[in-house]
Amino acid sequence: MSGLIGFEHVGMTASNAGRTIAFYCDLLGLRLALRKAQPNGDLLFLDAGGGMLEIMVPNIVDTTRSRDVQPGEAGMRHLTFAFTDVDAMLARLEAAGVEVVERPRNAHNTEMVKRVAFVRDPDGIIVELIERAENR
Repeated sequence: MSGLIGFEHVGMTASNAGRTIAFYCDLLGLRLALRKAQPNGDLLFLDAGGGMLEIMVPNIVDTTRSRDVQPGEAGMRHLTFAFTDVDAMLARLEAAGVEVVERPRNAHNTEMVKRVAFVRDPDGIIVELIERAENR
């Protein structure tokens, strides 16, 4: 019998490798584990510690911006990363010109999350920043 080992990665598409690496690695603190040229673009693996982002950057000049998943539509609504201090992380992102969707506030699901904020990555994907609840 085979058993679950853990979360591996989420696959996504980005329009520009440099901007994507600058946002996720330089600002958020993920680690570039692999950058590999493919016939149809660049492939990036960014390690978040408990899982990775597998990001394809296609050789298409006009990659369209990500659109939000609407209520009643299936899909991924956001990516979430845990930090020790959401307020400090948001201040850092804001200073770098990152688009803020929602400023830091106390979380609704306090059993899991203490504080929360939302920003957009360079392609418009919503990224949630959280501080974990005390018992986690």
